[in-house]
Amino acid sequence: MVTAPPPELLIEDAPLTIAGRQFRSRLMTGTGKYRSIADLQASVAASGCEIVTVAVRRVQTNAPGHEGLVDALDWSKIWLLPNTAGCQTAEEAIRVARLGREMAKLLGQEDNNFVKLEVIPDPKYLLPDPFGTLAAAEQLVKEGFAVLPYINADPLLAKRLEEVGCVTVMPLASPIGSGQGLRNAANIQIIIDQANVPVVVDAGIGTPSEAAAAMELGADALLINTAIAQAGNAPAMAKAMALATTAGRLAYLAGRIPVKAYASASSPTTGTITTAS
Repeated sequence: MVTAPPPELLIEDAPLTIAGRQFRSRLMTGTGKYRSIADLQASVAASGCEIVTVAVRRVQTNAPGHEGLVDALDWSKIWLLPNTAGCQTAEEAIRVARLGREMAKLLGQEDNNFVKLEVIPDPKYLLPDPFGTLAAAEQLVKEGFAVLPYINADPLLAKRLEEVGCVTVMPLASPIGSGQGLRNAANIQIIIDQANVPVVVDAGIGTPSEAAAAMELGADALLINTAIAQAGNAPAMAKAMALATTAGRLAYLAGRIPVKAYASASSPTTGTITTAS
């Protein structure tokens, strides 16, 4: 009969802590690209996430697909992460971040100073501008924001953003919305190894196996939107991503076996039965 493992064999994990605020879930989700508000609501519930990011500019203008977003979720249970998507310059991003802080207050989160900083001048490849991101981050930190910057997987930039006061760094796994998976694993590993703030892998994750792989590197959390919203069954994919995030985290804490260049028998080589010829 299979029995549960004794308590001492279970791994205790500390909560995800960002700017002094603790979260149980290590999966963050977004609100874009869903086929319907009902899909969004069901997916957020299935994911078990506690942080949901919202594009401030698109909500402010009621852009197509963003109507009713603010009223769709229970913000007493979910922490709002306003983002500056659509901003092409540091100046734009700073203005939108301020609007996002006011939006959080209107939703009852008076102490919410979080902002996911995105400065993306190129509409084709959607790669973040490192110079604009750093400039905006420096100003927003001075204004008391908890800045979560979306960046290329650049270890030098990540360290600099940490030094100026950002509360996380958010390197992309691959181009946003591409579903290409973990294309920047080597650089993300360097970022994780040198970081003293949480590392949140953001953009490009397409499958639960890729989500687990990112967490196995030692990432502190993931932000996944398109892979959930555009899946054939969005709520089911949200649940799958949540399980993968947890599995990857547990695997990282458990510690994988070393990679060897040769085989190693799993059965003992001593004490075997000798058979007569």
